Formats: sequence, structure tokens, C-alpha cells
Amino acid sequence: MNDSAPSRAARLADVAELAGVSAATASRALNGSDRGVREANRARVLEAAKTLGYTTNFAAQAVAKGRSRGVTLVVKGMPDDFANPITAGVVAAAQRRGLPFTLISAGTDPADLVEAVNLARGHRPEILMIAGGRTKDDATLPALVEALQRYEAEGGRVVLVTQEGLPFDTVAYANRQGGYDMATVLVGLGYRDFAVISGLKHGLTQRDRTEGFAAGLADAGIELSADRILIGEFDRDAAYALTGELLRRNIAVDAVFAVNDAMALGVLTFLRDSGDPKRIAVAGFDDIKALRDVTPALTTVRLPWEQVAEEALDLALGPRADAPRTTVVEGHVIVRESTPPK
Repeated sequence: MNDSAPSRAARLADVAELAGVSAATASRALNGSDRGVREANRARVLEAAKTLGYTTNFAAQAVAKGRSRGVTLVVKGMPDDFANPITAGVVAAAQRRGLPFTLISAGTDPADLVEAVNLARGHRPEILMIAGGRTKDDATLPALVEALQRYEAEGGRVVLVTQEGLPFDTVAYANRQGGYDMATVLVGLGYRDFAVISGLKHGLTQRDRTEGFAAGLADAGIELSADRILIGEFDRDAAYALTGELLRRNIAVDAVFAVNDAMALGVLTFLRDSGDPKRIAVAGFDDIKALRDVTPALTTVRLPWEQVAEEALDLALGPRADAPRTTVVEGHVIVRESTPPK
């Protein structure tokens, strides 16, 4: 007998025997099912699987059930520093539930998102999440809706992390309210002359944040005129260039609201490079971890990324509803050194 020969791979029956439960209970525990599994039994099954080195054969499950277990997240083209907190939140939430995770990055063109969804459908995941903003003139929306409806008809579950309005379960950010709250806080700090660095003229996220900010100023008796709203791409480099354009206009500005943190970084960097980083206060939106070490520390609207991921998975794993459901997640303003009181 060759003592060095590898031992037989552990089977589900071996896990069940070691855990002292039925094979059906072991299977449900390993698949993350809440049906008929006591927490104590689940713990024993997971420990037994770890001891035996047992791994679930997801490919076999997909063949048997027509659907593979797990979550696939499609992130629509956006800066990495925005995509990362969404991805990290979904990864953590999936791990807590014992769900495998796959990431597909779509391009910036709206048609790329449809292609990414069709690619994900080929992998037949149990849950398909789409993260990323939409535009109000997106001609590809009918094709996207059709692809997602086909996926659900095949037995999958769709959750969108974006704006409301499409016929699927959705977790949406309170973008307009966040912009409004930021305006209220900045006025309370003593600022009166504002500009907005926005992006993607037809993007719904930046539109809602900008309109909310303007509404907050209006309620404080301050008008945000059109020449004080600068529009470019939704990223750091565009905001850097737009800040230079703003200063060349020679209009009085004591505070700039950038509609995401990556753009706020572009504003801060231009002000630093111009030799007067404290000349204008700067605020952003999102509170992405990548920018927490920026000097001065950035005032922003903090979005609860882990809550977003948990809400999305709760919708996907819960019973199907008769009509699409929307959960709106609110942020709150965090005041830091980039907006000192005047």
C-alpha cells in the first residue's frame, strides 16, 4: 500500500456523519438555507466540513438545479475608488451568508452593461446585482430590462443598487436629500458663495445631488445660478480641470460642493497645486475609504455601504414580492477640516 497516496475526497455523507445530522440537513446548512436547520446543527456541519476539507461542488449544483449558488455583482463603469466600497460591502455581506461571490466590471458605455448582464446570465448565478448610476437619455434601457427579465424568468433574482424606476427590487441612495443636507450644513458654517462641480450632464445621480444642494441653498435664501454649476466627467481629473475653469471666471466662491468624493479630491488637488489650498472650502459625497487620509480631511455625505449591501441581499434572499420593492438608504453629513467654520 502506498502511504503517500491521497485519501478519497470528503463527501457530503462524511460531513453529515461527523456532524451527527442527516445528509439533507448538512446540505441545507452548507447551501446557506434557513429552512429546518438549527443554528447548533449548522455550526456542527460547518465545523465538520472544515475538518474534512469538504468543498461544495457548485458546478454540479448548477447542472442539477439549473442555477449556481452565489452572488454576481456587475459594476457599471465608474472610478475604482467609488466601485470599491460597493464591492467590499457586497463581498462582506455575501461572506457572512456563506455565498460565493463573482465580480464583473462593465465598461462606461451603456451598451456595455447589457453585454455584462448577458455574460452573467451565462454563468447562471442565483443572485445578480447591478451597481451604478443611470442616465435619463439611456437608449439601451429597454434591452437591459429585457435581459434582466429573462434572467429572472430563468429563476434568478435581480437587485439593483442605483436609482429607482426600473421594474426590479432596488436599493437606492437618498441622493437628493444628501445634497440638501450638505447645503444646510455649509450655510450653517457661514458659507454664502457656492459652486458645484458636477458630472455627466444626463446622469441621474449627479442631477439629484446637485438639485438637492440647490434646493437646500434656496431654502436658506441663496440662489445657485447656472454659471456656478460646472459639468464634466464623473471623476477626479475632470474636477481638477473644472476647478481651474471656475477660478478663471473670477466669480466670488467660498465653498465648492463636488457631487462625489473622487471629484472633491480633484478640487482639493487643484487648490493645493495653485498654492492656496485653504482659499476655498470643499465638500464631497460618498465618504469612500480611499480618501479618508486626504489633507485636509474631507467634509462629505457618508453613505452606509455595508447597510446597502445587506439590504440588497435581504431583498434577493427573501420571498419574491408581487411588485418590485425599493429600499432607500440615507446618508448623513460628516463635517471635517475641509470646511472650517467661517
